[in-house]
Amino acid sequence: MDEKQKTPGDLRREALFCQPKNGWDRLSKTEEDELNAYCEDYKKYLDAGKTEREVVAETVRLAQAKGFRPFTRGMAVQPGDKLYRVNRGKAIMLAVVGAQPLSEGVNIGAAHIDSPRLDLKPNPVYEDAELAFLKTHYYGGIRKYQWVTIPLELHGIIALKDGSTLQVAIGSNPGDPVFTIDDLLPHLGGEQSKKPLGEAIPAETLNILIGSRPFQNDEGSDRVKLAVLDLLNQKYGIVEADFISAELEAVPSFRACDIGFDRSMIGSYGHDDRVCAYACLAALLDLDTPERTAVCMLADKEEIGSEGVSGMRSAAFDTFMSDLCDAQKAPLKACYEKSFCLSADVTAAFDPNFADVYEKRNSARINYGMGLCKYTGARGKSGASDASAELVAYARRVLDEAGVAWQMAELGKVDAGGGGTVACYMAERDIDTLDAGVPVLSMHAPFETVSKLDCYMTYRGMKAIYQAK
Repeated sequence: MDEKQKTPGDLRREALFCQPKNGWDRLSKTEEDELNAYCEDYKKYLDAGKTEREVVAETVRLAQAKGFRPFTRGMAVQPGDKLYRVNRGKAIMLAVVGAQPLSEGVNIGAAHIDSPRLDLKPNPVYEDAELAFLKTHYYGGIRKYQWVTIPLELHGIIALKDGSTLQVAIGSNPGDPVFTIDDLLPHLGGEQSKKPLGEAIPAETLNILIGSRPFQNDEGSDRVKLAVLDLLNQKYGIVEADFISAELEAVPSFRACDIGFDRSMIGSYGHDDRVCAYACLAALLDLDTPERTAVCMLADKEEIGSEGVSGMRSAAFDTFMSDLCDAQKAPLKACYEKSFCLSADVTAAFDPNFADVYEKRNSARINYGMGLCKYTGARGKSGASDASAELVAYARRVLDEAGVAWQMAELGKVDAGGGGTVACYMAERDIDTLDAGVPVLSMHAPFETVSKLDCYMTYRGMKAIYQAK
């Protein structure tokens, strides 16, 4: 229907109604090419970083290739400088120094790089019925039944008493073995099937199968456990006690891949929240000298409350920002009170298969762009920072002027549950903060799904925020 055929009502609807459009309908050929290139790079980032330590290492590699250098206390900084600081190997802060002084505030993109997983217990190795297993303690909000009978990899470090560390990554390379957790066969699972999903797989049964071949020429006990420890000793030089000072994580053995006949989506482990972390990082790496200093914070421990020295509650971020401000003799508090932070974390995408837990008018939809969340939290907004109306209006203007497809979103129905982000911890620092991120299907599952268009638009949105004056 062209303009001449539209009725007065049609024209008023266009002018007055909030009518988001599917992002693919507004994409140019050039933008589609950029989208595809961006998503291919994102998939490589996912495959290179299956744990927070690996994400930090890959982030450093990419940053150094773009001219970033380590920032140390007392270093002089100039507009255009590209700096980074690693926090204990598990979190990283990066900055591109802007033309304006730090006393005028900074633009921050904050995301987290930890994801739900299974951590090994300090004394994990045991044998039962001539099978060897590893005991686990799940990390973050998982649905335990999703983690059985899938291939698993083992990643992390083993710290030895002499101060050295061993890097472990088993299952990610061609020819590597993988691991799994057993489940009960349906023929004997009648009683198990009667249990609620949350009770059918108790946490203490999430034991990873690692071997069945006994140590040869031995008549002692635990011959399979002995054989496994002997293999590990030969490869890594470790003994059982070294597991006590290890950080080993079992993660799904899936590579990032395209989803759908049309290849419009990406399936992978760890979209929450590496899809937003990569958007924050990639946008920062593309900057020259912004008007205001742009800061990218990739934090650890969000899935368990942002606790600890590598989480968003840690003073490590304040120390980094204080050192930056000191380099320009700018008060940290003055910097914070004029700053803006986009807390970049995923939101739930409306799933028609489970429509009863969503409020459709206020849910994010796949392919409608970056999801802005005025508040997160649970039920009565518990745990949310709840951005002001003025802040939401500011974000609308910045994104619209940059041609970014975006939508407003809530996690689900008010009494259906909820979740939090790092936004409240940024807001506690007197930094204006708004949540935004990529809508995800099957969030927190071992294999999550996102839209390529939403990934690309979140990158575009982050870049627009970094470049805002």
